[in-house]
Amino acid sequence: MKISGVIITYNEESCIQRCIESMLPVVDEIVVVDSFSTDKTQEICEKLNVKFIQNKFEGHIQQKNFAMSQAANDWVLSLDADEQLTPELQQSIKHVKENGVGETTGFWMNRLNNYCGTWLKHGGWYPDKKIRLWDRRKGNWQGNNPHDFVTMQEGQLESKLKGDLLHYTYDTLRDHIAQCEKFAEIGGKAAIAKGKKTNAFMVYGKPVGKFVTDYFFKLGLLDGKAGFNAAKYSAYEKYLRYKIILKG
Repeated sequence: MKISGVIITYNEESCIQRCIESMLPVVDEIVVVDSFSTDKTQEICEKLNVKFIQNKFEGHIQQKNFAMSQAANDWVLSLDADEQLTPELQQSIKHVKENGVGETTGFWMNRLNNYCGTWLKHGGWYPDKKIRLWDRRKGNWQGNNPHDFVTMQEGQLESKLKGDLLHYTYDTLRDHIAQCEKFAEIGGKAAIAKGKKTNAFMVYGKPVGKFVTDYFFKLGLLDGKAGFNAAKYSAYEKYLRYKIILKG
């Protein structure tokens, strides 16, 4: 069994080396598809001897599916640049490579998110299950930009890998706010293009519902101040997105 590691990048000099180095023990090649970074991302990647390709960014889903198509192997391990495999997850993948996959065509793992220095264990942020190792002939990236996910074909068998996928989300609240504004614009425009409609009640009601669900029902309050801020600004993104849709 051979595995291709695939990553998409844009100005990821602060985290790309950590991501690549966590992949090296378990993959047979690494493909990085970059949307013309202006920082040291390319330099770092080339020093680590990965296959580096530049491609115009048309959307997260499109770019990830393109990256997957550039792999030499049908089994792909896809990570974001701000993610890395834990040693336990590396061992789980090695075990699969050594012992075979059986009927499984997609493996999912729990993702543990670091929010401004705090590991979030509640509020819908954990276990945050993600399929990241799969047979590309049996599944691909889908969703609504910028929120993408891997969907396997009907009838495919999925299995869980032990170990967490570490995700370094935001270093500061300012980073989260900026991402909220960026993702809301992308998501709002994508929704409008699909003909989605909304109303004033949803613009305010959906964010409030999001905050209450994440902070209270999903116990984000147990993560302290970080849990509050995570719930607050996740609701803020939803508010911005629905506001954009309302304006059309």
